[in-house]
Amino acid sequence: LTEVYSSSPALGRYFRSAQVISFSNESSTVIYQLVFSVPPSTEGFMENTMNPDFIRNILRQNIYDED
Repeated sequence: LTEVYSSSPALGRYFRSAQVISFSNESSTVIYQLVFSVPPSTEGFMENTMNPDFIRNILRQNIYDED
């Protein structure tokens, strides 16, 4: 995750760290925390760039690009 987000053109400059919070071998579920340092609020920044769907899609795109 660290490499994915730190190398992202859209989020790399804001990304600070990724940490696994919990992991389940039974269900192959990982819960992680991403930390970003964001600039003072500008119109639409939090709604667009820091939108959870946008952040999730960066990871999704990286997975698709590796296949």
